[in-house]
Amino acid sequence: MSTHQETQHPRERSIISIVAIVVLVALAVIATVTFVGARQQARDVDKAQELLDSFADAGISTPFTAEQVARVLGDDGGAVCADPNAALSRATLLAGLSNGAGGPGQRPILVESRLLQGQLLIIQTYCPEEAEEFQDFVDSLNTVESTGR
Repeated sequence: MSTHQETQHPRERSIISIVAIVVLVALAVIATVTFVGARQQARDVDKAQELLDSFADAGISTPFTAEQVARVLGDDGGAVCADPNAALSRATLLAGLSNGAGGPGQRPILVESRLLQGQLLIIQTYCPEEAEEFQDFVDSLNTVESTGR
């Protein structure tokens, strides 16, 4: 039995081996990143589902899916939990609770307490360490109960 004479240069074989190793390492990195991302996304969706369940328990209906909420709030509450008790965050909230006029015509209004309930539920779900202080702030606002409309 005869064996085939090797005609390939050793340098060419080492280049092929190096390229194969680089490709395998790149595929392993891509697989790891994809796996970690999928696991994180699953945790985000679980937390979003917990929030949607809180909304349902409070009688708040929402057309959003857990995936949509997870894309907006992530795993940390996004902009809602960035610093909900900071002066700028409170000022932005209070500006939204006004008559909508700009400049000197802008006036605070009495709002229904349920308008703040959604934000409070988000804070309780995603950043519970901020919830008590935010609840105190909400309680200090002059709100009215729902008119049933």
